[in-house]
Parts: sequence; C-alpha cells; structure tokens
Amino acid sequence: MAIQGTRTEEPGGYTFDDLAVVMGTYNEEEAIGTVLDDIATVTDGRAEVVCVDGSSDRTPEIARDHGATVVEQEPQGYGVAVREAVLTPDRPVVVTTDCDDTYPMERLPDFLAEINDGADVVSGDRLYYGAEQMPAMNKLGNELFALLASVLMSKRVHDTTTGMRAYRREILQKIVWTENTGLSAELLMRPLMRGYDVRERPIEYDERKGETKLDPFSGGAAIAKSIVRVALEERFR
Repeated sequence: MAIQGTRTEEPGGYTFDDLAVVMGTYNEEEAIGTVLDDIATVTDGRAEVVCVDGSSDRTPEIARDHGATVVEQEPQGYGVAVREAVLTPDRPVVVTTDCDDTYPMERLPDFLAEINDGADVVSGDRLYYGAEQMPAMNKLGNELFALLASVLMSKRVHDTTTGMRAYRREILQKIVWTENTGLSAELLMRPLMRGYDVRERPIEYDERKGETKLDPFSGGAAIAKSIVRVALEERFR
C-alpha cells in the first residue's frame, strides 16, 4: 500500500540508521516499487534495504533504481533467498518482509521500539485482525501451522509463517538455519525454544499484488514437516 506522509519518529536506542529491511524477491515487479517507497517514506530513506533476487522480470532493476542492494541468486526456493537476505546486512537490527505489498511498513517504528524495549525477535501476527485479504485456504493452513507449532513447543504462538519480523542481528548470526519452504516457522521457533525474548504483535495484512508463487498443498506439507523437524531438533539439542 502506498504510504503518504506517514513518517514516524523512531524511539530512543536503535534508530533507523541501525535498521536493515530485507526480503527475497522473485518476479514481483508489480509491487516491489511500492514496498520500497513505503520503507523509504517511513524511515526517511535511512534504513538499508537488501533484496536477494532470482527474478526473470524487472524486479531487480526496479529495486536498484530505488536504492536497494540487490544480491542476485539462482532461484532455489523461499528459504534459501531469505536466509541469504537476513545474513547479508551488518546493521544491528534486521527486519524481514515480503515484496508483494501485503505487510504494513508503517509498523517499522513499532517493531524497532520493541527491540529497544529488550525484545530479541518481534513477530507480526497477521491473523489477529482476521486477515480478511488472505485466501481462506491459506488462512486455515496458517492457523493449523500455529496450532501444530504450539503443541510441539508447549508455547502458544499465533502466526508461525508471517513474513514480517524484526531480529537482533546477533541472533540471526548465532543460530544455524536449515529450512527452505519452512524457514519462516524456523525463524520463530528456534529463538523461542532457546529462551530468547520473542514477542508477537498484531499487524494488518493487505491483499497481495501479483501472483502467489507457493503451491498450497506441496508448500503446506513442506512447512508442516519443517515445524515438526525444528521442534524435535530443538527439544533434543
């Protein structure tokens, strides 16, 4: 969504100069410009932006024109791209987002405030407000993923597969990330099961621009397997 004049001052502690916003991008030329404009508006152009890109369309060109650092990568799946994205910047706070204009970049100051308040991970809960723009099958799947993860971890979580989170960089560097399609769940579960301060916060979720790249059946099965595998690995590590 295009943000008009809604820049918000960041709190004390870490500032937008300490922030990197990262994403994996794959053929998102319809939305990437809006997302990057929103990030620039909210952060006054001070946040670093990193796109790990495997596109065959104009996505990387548009991203570079908007000042983003583009790391080109052969398409290997969501998790491979996002893992590269979260490990690339050297700023102390890293926020992940998707490039399809579904996530509210105006919440970046709130996520940064939570980090300054002591959080290690701040996770956007898309389901809290109903996620009416999300396809019904996707919404049901996300609710079931959260239930499965909650049971296996003995810790209640509400949205394991959200793409919008803030992390302290040292945590991203310290943990070994192993999943591909299920990386979003892993990025929440491993820090939580290791005792880090992980906070879920409600966010709005907008209708995506462009076509989804994830098959709901094969993708859903891969995510469920990742949740089980990560939970077991963390319990017995």
